[in-house]
Amino acid sequence: MTANSFAVAAEVSDLEEAEGTERTSAHDRMRRMKLVHLIALGVCLSVPVLAQEQGRGRGAQQDFGQPQPARPVTVTAIPGVVAAGATWTQAWAGTDNADGILGTPDGGLLFAQEQPRRVSRLDPDNRVSVYAENTNGAGSLALDAKGRLIAVQRTCTDPGLRLASPCADPPNISIIHPAAERKLLADNLQGKPLGRINDAVVARDGGVYFTSGGAFYVSPAGDVRAIGQNLRTNGVMLSPDEKTLYITNGGTVVAFDVGANGVVSNQRDFAKLEAGGNGDGLAVDAAGRLYVTSAPGVQVFAPDGRYLGLIPTPRNVISVAFSGPDKKTLYVVGGGGVDANGREMTTPPGVRNNAKSIFRIPMIAEGFRGRAK
Repeated sequence: MTANSFAVAAEVSDLEEAEGTERTSAHDRMRRMKLVHLIALGVCLSVPVLAQEQGRGRGAQQDFGQPQPARPVTVTAIPGVVAAGATWTQAWAGTDNADGILGTPDGGLLFAQEQPRRVSRLDPDNRVSVYAENTNGAGSLALDAKGRLIAVQRTCTDPGLRLASPCADPPNISIIHPAAERKLLADNLQGKPLGRINDAVVARDGGVYFTSGGAFYVSPAGDVRAIGQNLRTNGVMLSPDEKTLYITNGGTVVAFDVGANGVVSNQRDFAKLEAGGNGDGLAVDAAGRLYVTSAPGVQVFAPDGRYLGLIPTPRNVISVAFSGPDKKTLYVVGGGGVDANGREMTTPPGVRNNAKSIFRIPMIAEGFRGRAK
């Protein structure tokens, strides 16, 4: 809600407390109806991202639950994409989160670790090292045409934090590496905060498309604008030729035509997630196929939106990227992980479980080489 909406909601609450549960006065009933309508109007007119709470918790214990345990899967062939019987292998697992994975030119992988505020690097032999520190809650990553690392900085909006007051550090899009080139790109839309940002992709001209409840674009000059309508977004991706923008929208994917200066038009339904679940992270291959993470696995679509099949995954997956020396290895991030004794990593009640696992699988398809993501 906007601040005005919260104020109206408080007025409704005060009215109910003062008058009790029974309302016999027609005047009171009319007053209540008007206030409720004002609340709804305030919510509808607010920027979509502002509906997201920042700094949730405020000292209260929340029930986060635990990730689903690992499951056995059998991969069936998707012609030109993956061979029957291809197997996932675990490349990394840990309790400190992993998200926003991104292939590197040498065949390695970068992944964001929001809570410890770092970006780690996984080399082609699964050796891990620290790539960047003090990332202010980086959660999704992209490389621009100059090789600079751009991140969505979620700051202190982690719902697992038990803050005494709302998060006052606005989430943003920033260049975070190299350290000498750190720069804020955007942290507001017409003076309003961006909320907890989900994902981002950088065009070759330096414009950034990102999602945070709705969908947005920040131009190379730093101008921010909202794009699309009636969206419930998460992942965002450009086609190899950058003429099409894809955005997950719950159980579907929508597409836009991309014109001059990053302007998008012709919003349309592109694909339905036939295997179920809601879309999360996205990737494209050299042939323009789209890969969408979801609870059952990675769902694959042709450039015209035809459903090609599911690559089932050992865990519910949130992020996907091509990498490897020939960019023919698909990496995913799954929720949860096992410890050195093979037991599922769990947390006490009220503590958010940030355990993640990174898996890799050999592919027939080759990732797009013209852009890091």
